[in-house]
Amino acid sequence: MSINSINYGASLLGQSVRNINNQLSNLSTQLATGLKSTNYAGMGVNEGFAVAARSQLANVSAFGDTITNVNTIISAANTALQSLSDTGGQVQSAAAGTPQNLTGSGQTIGQQNAQSELSSIVGILNTQVGDRYIFSGSAINTPAVASADDILNGSGTKAGLKQLIAERQQADLGTTGLGRLVISAPTATSVQVAEDVAGSPFGMKLGSVSSSLTNATVSGPSGSPPAVAVDLTAGNPNSGDQISFAFNLPDGTTESIQLTASSAVPTPSGSFAIGTTPALTTANLNAALNTAIGTLANTKLVAASAVEAGDNFFNTDGTAAGSVVNNQASTPAPVSGTTALSGLAGTNSLSASFVPGNTITVNGTTISFVASGATGNQLNVTDNVQALLSKIDQITGSSKPSTVSGGVITLRTDNAAALSITSSNATAFAALGFSGTVTAAQPPLRVSGSPLGSATSLTNGSANTVSWYTGNSGPGSARGSSTVRIDTSQTVQFGAQANEQAIRQQLQSIAVYAAVTLPPSGTNSAAAVAALSDRTAANLTPQLGQQTIQDIQTDFAAAQTAMKDATARQTQTKTALQNLVDQTEGISQDEVASQLLALQNSLQASYQATSMLAQLSLTKFL
Repeated sequence: MSINSINYGASLLGQSVRNINNQLSNLSTQLATGLKSTNYAGMGVNEGFAVAARSQLANVSAFGDTITNVNTIISAANTALQSLSDTGGQVQSAAAGTPQNLTGSGQTIGQQNAQSELSSIVGILNTQVGDRYIFSGSAINTPAVASADDILNGSGTKAGLKQLIAERQQADLGTTGLGRLVISAPTATSVQVAEDVAGSPFGMKLGSVSSSLTNATVSGPSGSPPAVAVDLTAGNPNSGDQISFAFNLPDGTTESIQLTASSAVPTPSGSFAIGTTPALTTANLNAALNTAIGTLANTKLVAASAVEAGDNFFNTDGTAAGSVVNNQASTPAPVSGTTALSGLAGTNSLSASFVPGNTITVNGTTISFVASGATGNQLNVTDNVQALLSKIDQITGSSKPSTVSGGVITLRTDNAAALSITSSNATAFAALGFSGTVTAAQPPLRVSGSPLGSATSLTNGSANTVSWYTGNSGPGSARGSSTVRIDTSQTVQFGAQANEQAIRQQLQSIAVYAAVTLPPSGTNSAAAVAALSDRTAANLTPQLGQQTIQDIQTDFAAAQTAMKDATARQTQTKTALQNLVDQTEGISQDEVASQLLALQNSLQASYQATSMLAQLSLTKFL
């Protein structure tokens, strides 16, 4: 009789063999996958930290993708800006070069080249990165600017820059071609030069007059509209005596003419003949003034008019002009910069006074009137009109100062849409020439009225004028029009808009230069194009305090630096997080291999023991 083999499956040795097999299977899986387990349950007590780390790693990866995309956009923008700067330099060099000879087309070679450069600039400003127009601000799906042809020539029923220049030139020259100045002879021995309408934005404005004319009485500019009078009642001037007139032109420049009394025959250029009587001398001065002012109007005024028309077309600035008002002097005279804001009857003060406690609110900021000791946004009631205008300009941030001439106050602003001025003292406000809420006409601005040569105001032309900028024009900074998060608690701004001052100024100057055409054989054409070229070269030179292309590039450089720093931090964070995940979920291949070898040896020994036991019988046991 034989003894059956012992049942080892349920024995302690059998269970040990099965455990070793399971361990071998697990270690083999770890070696193959590099992970401790194929499920979270087998990862250990620290797996919660690893899960959180994986979430953070995903965020870091997303930030990295964002930074890569934004760097691509900024690099493209910087390349475009550099091209703009180079293009502006080329046009500036051509405008500053000499001679400025007109071709048969009515333009210089530099102007003709500027037309090509304008098309190039439009293409640059409509640059896309992927499906994003980078100079359109937040309107990333919209081209930044209209086509060069639409800008210059208009589209359909909407006027372009050339038409605005032509209209503005008619308004600035006036019906007599004298720049809206009226030259008259009140008496046989006097001559007067006056502006045609007080407060008109068109034509040349009398700035000042200086005289060394013997026996002459020279007065002004004064009155409304302002006028300068020269009276030779006392006798003739001496040969060599001079009189000079300074005129303010629409683009903010100042030009002058100088006439010299002369007894030479023939009378030299720039002179007026001394006649046998003061009346004849006055007639000669009158004729010389007509010639000199006419020449100035048809040369430098034409150039200044084109530049200002360009500003009316491209810029966001504007003006608000009041009505003609007089002071309460014994003999009332037009209000001027020296007119006091309060005073007694018979003095050079407003006809109705501001008193302590009154306010004027400018774009939401309040100017308060006090009896004395004004600080901050306060004015003393004894201050003058010029002090008030300076305070208003300080609040609006206007790059052009507000003015008062011929009893008319003209307020200026770089953002016509934002201008809003009111006062708690309606009567005193009216004494300044204003009522209700003062606002400015919205750009683009067109000459209002017909005939154009006698127009006296500008009007909003948005309904019938091409909009050159078609991107985002909402509130806030250009850079702030595009913002992204590059880290958990950090964002960068990388927006750009074609209507930023530095970009707009360059586009505007080149477009005006390209748009003006003059009669090739015109008497004054050569001088007019030379004046336009001078202004173009000057306007393409950044002015102190104005934004430059380099300023925009500096902003982008700051954003790139911030992203570079964020990337460096995230690289360190990513390494630390990945180490945490690896330590929690990963294995050491050397350690696992060593454990496998030990288990294989143990399993082999167990199998040998099991084999021996499996062959055991009572006979063998005994």
